[in-house]
Amino acid sequence: MEFLKAKKDLIKKMKSVGTYDKSFNEIIELTAQILVDLEKAKENFAKSGYQMVVTHTNKNGSKNLVKNPFYLSIEKLRDDSIVYLRELGLTPTGLKKIKNVIDTEPQQNNSVLESILSNFEKKE
Repeated sequence: MEFLKAKKDLIKKMKSVGTYDKSFNEIIELTAQILVDLEKAKENFAKSGYQMVVTHTNKNGSKNLVKNPFYLSIEKLRDDSIVYLRELGLTPTGLKKIKNVIDTEPQQNNSVLESILSNFEKKE
């Protein structure tokens, strides 16, 4: 997956659920890069034969079994992507959170007269 495609897909998905705003561009780009890196890590993990553990030789020459670095990258990138996708409203939890915030915000459709009267009533 290339960066521009990932970014366009994110924007399209955000527009479809009603969470897109141009001010989110920086986090959209960051999320797109995480998704691209995740795909690369998955490809590298596949090339390594999907081995969960690999043999690592330290500087003393000792050999140890360690988690595959590609798999560790996948775990971290998945966690990061879920956090960012949630913030953009692209997970069920994130979308619910955003919709609850929108529903609980006071409506700003008051007329000028209503605003003046409400301020007058508050002062009394």
